[in-house]
Amino acid sequence: MKLLNTLFISSLALASTTVTATQWEKIKTPVQGKAQSIGGYSNGCIIGAEPLALKGDGYQVIRSARNRYYGHPQLLDYLTNLGKKTKEAGIPTILIGDMGMPAGGRFASGHASHQTGLDADIWLRFGPMDDATARNPAGLATIMVNRNTQRVDDNLWNQHHTNLIKIAATDHRVDRIFVNPAIKVKLCQTAGSDRGWLRKIRPWYGHDSHFHVRLTCPADAANCENQSPVPAGDGCGEELYSWFEPKTDTGTPRAKVLPTPPVQCQMILSEYGLN
Repeated sequence: MKLLNTLFISSLALASTTVTATQWEKIKTPVQGKAQSIGGYSNGCIIGAEPLALKGDGYQVIRSARNRYYGHPQLLDYLTNLGKKTKEAGIPTILIGDMGMPAGGRFASGHASHQTGLDADIWLRFGPMDDATARNPAGLATIMVNRNTQRVDDNLWNQHHTNLIKIAATDHRVDRIFVNPAIKVKLCQTAGSDRGWLRKIRPWYGHDSHFHVRLTCPADAANCENQSPVPAGDGCGEELYSWFEPKTDTGTPRAKVLPTPPVQCQMILSEYGLN
């Protein structure tokens, strides 16, 4: 519990610190060419990314001022279909947060992944919002987890949230969905007998106001790197509850060494004079 709180506080401190834009953030439009996700989710880039329309059937893009609403065409197809499916299910307008940048690549802050056009954040607050608010909805996210008890706040959570995540997980293109460990507990407790989709729901730090969808590499993406497959089972056992156990303080954290981008990504930066 203390570790989760510490990580959250640290992330807030990091977000408030002025950071220098990465080379990838200087690329304002997609790299032309056939859509190709290159490298890994946390060390890659994308050719042929496309912007998601800011409004569609059942969904609305938020934080568009950040210019992070680009992705592989398969991600756009997934999100537009998700909007339609959730609308048909009676779920209010879903709010789509950060996807990726025009050429993918590394962010200065906010994400380690989202680099290959195959990741998207979806808020656990429903919309719609007026255009000005949607463009920069600072401070409007709904925190679904009581940070003292590390359990979902039942005054905020409702069946729409469960149904949204279930619908999001059942598309065959989804590799995994990251949620706060407390949200995974809630889903495990309320899923009933239909539990196959729970396997894709993976606990991770933060993620208490949104969930993070990750698609698998497209079939024709020869240079895209998938994660290791998720373990068998519904993920509702001992491993899940280990997230709430006290963690030993290992002292001063080691400095993070950023990996070298894939060769194709280095070539893109060179073409833009950024390498």
